[in-house]
Amino acid sequence: MKTVLTVCFGVLLVTMLVGFVLRTTVALTLSSAALLLSVALDHLVARLERRGWPHGLAVAAVVFACVLLIAGFALLLIPPVVAQTRALVNEWPRLFGKLRHSEPYRWLEARLHLARQVKEAQSNPGDLVKGAVAPVWLAISTAASWLVAAVSIFFLTVLMLLFGRDLLRQFFVEVRPSRRVRYLRVARKIYDAIGGYLGGILLICSVNATLTTLFLAITGEPYFLPLGVLSGASSLIPYAGPAFAGALITVVAWVNGGLWMALATGIYFILYGQLEGNVLAPLVFRRTANVNPLITLVSILFLAELAGIFGAIIAVPLAAAAQIGVHELLAVRRERLEPGLLPPPSAPPTPNPPPEQPTQRH
Repeated sequence: MKTVLTVCFGVLLVTMLVGFVLRTTVALTLSSAALLLSVALDHLVARLERRGWPHGLAVAAVVFACVLLIAGFALLLIPPVVAQTRALVNEWPRLFGKLRHSEPYRWLEARLHLARQVKEAQSNPGDLVKGAVAPVWLAISTAASWLVAAVSIFFLTVLMLLFGRDLLRQFFVEVRPSRRVRYLRVARKIYDAIGGYLGGILLICSVNATLTTLFLAITGEPYFLPLGVLSGASSLIPYAGPAFAGALITVVAWVNGGLWMALATGIYFILYGQLEGNVLAPLVFRRTANVNPLITLVSILFLAELAGIFGAIIAVPLAAAAQIGVHELLAVRRERLEPGLLPPPSAPPTPNPPPEQPTQRH
């Protein structure tokens, strides 16, 4: 009876845990993003503490420096980005009309009948009103959601920087001394992997945004700033993000500048993909416990389905942490199995010392 109750209670707990995860995906995503940011910023806090700064003052200095950096970035880049984005939105009907007269669109029209589907969707006035209201409502709700998410992540990150270490110390104090060393080693590996990954991915995003913006400005693309920022932000999602952004920017360059401009843009993104894939990304992923590219893509696929763009961004650090945990579990299993499979060799018998000969006195 005790075994039956234990099994039923375990199944009930697992069911409750699955339901909890499915119903709190937004909160879990925000908490995971704040945890990753706090781990990355804690490296800077630790450096200041090694120089003699108190913990609270070091946290305040790092947070204030990040706020100033974001504010400076916003003041310098957001006005021109907004102006060029508004111009791109205003020019979109002309660009779409130019796209409709292209050969690829005609090929799709002949097979999918896109124009007829658009006319059927606009034939009902109610659908037309819904179609006009829905994008505006979607834009407002999306902006409000992103604002709430940013504020939540900010406060969660600050609180984790202030009180996260105390919680970890209390946890490790309660762990049995025989396992404490192993848990500390796993925590240190995950801490170094996440910090190294986030620092490296920030470098990759900066390099991508800078090179793409310079290339588009040199080639005469009128909307080089928003497209360059979009390309840099796409590197937050390894492999899949830059490929999608490169294809989209190539299409925009083709509509604005023609076939030769699109060809040059495509060649640039192919060359940059080689630079990021063979030089920059290995330097980053080497610090994340050598996460396999296949594991990276699979984790991005599943977490993007589970939590959207936030899930795709935090997929690689979570995959690195899971890989470290699985490696340690397998190491524990080997330690338990190897002594039973390979018994220790018996020590050779030690010979008895020879008896002492009595000394004769003359």
